[in-house]
Amino acid sequence: MGNEQLSEGMVNKLKEVRTALLHVHKTLLEYEREGYEKQHGKISNSYEYLNLVMNDPWFAWLRHLSELIVQIDELIDAREESAESVATAMIEQARMLLTPSEAGPEFQQKYFESVQGSPEVVLAHAEFAKILGPGRLSKEVH
Repeated sequence: MGNEQLSEGMVNKLKEVRTALLHVHKTLLEYEREGYEKQHGKISNSYEYLNLVMNDPWFAWLRHLSELIVQIDELIDAREESAESVATAMIEQARMLLTPSEAGPEFQQKYFESVQGSPEVVLAHAEFAKILGPGRLSKEVH
């Protein structure tokens, strides 16, 4: 990869994408928590909730998103060894992951259901889509 440094512009773009991803993640967690509680009863405390988020199959699909956020964090922190191409690939990965699709991989299907079921998820998604500019993303939501 060489010593190609991340430009300031790319670092800023990554931070923007990361902020939007965190917002989407938080919104999805809240949406999934509501669904979980409807089926299983109230989650009694934040320790139980964290444990469920980390270990319960109900929340498993969201781990793809949290892993991506961690990778972006690591990329921002290690910027001197990172190539622009790595950053671009990561942003593209975020774009693909957050493409709601009835026929896509599990994450995209669950995301599609969340977008259908939650106005908050729609707003978080729109915010994310705006950062990445017009893509095939924005078409499916409206």
